[in-house]
Amino acid sequence: MSRVCQITGKKAIVGNHVSHSNIKSKRRFNPNLHNKKFYVPELGGWVMLKVSAKGIRNINKKGAWNAIVDANKKGILK
Repeated sequence: MSRVCQITGKKAIVGNHVSHSNIKSKRRFNPNLHNKKFYVPELGGWVMLKVSAKGIRNINKKGAWNAIVDANKKGILK
């Protein structure tokens, strides 16, 4: 799973570079991903996740275990 957030499912999207003369060429908008280590007390250890900035905020709000369970229910994290 490259360039995909394991919590929110965000991935790269495609758009256009638009020059001053209005010439368009393809480009990619990549998500703001970080490799982070989270401590999960329910598992009794650390878990490495590739998460976006919004995914980190979700983990801070819900807790690491609840965010992982929710992502697994949605089919994002396998």
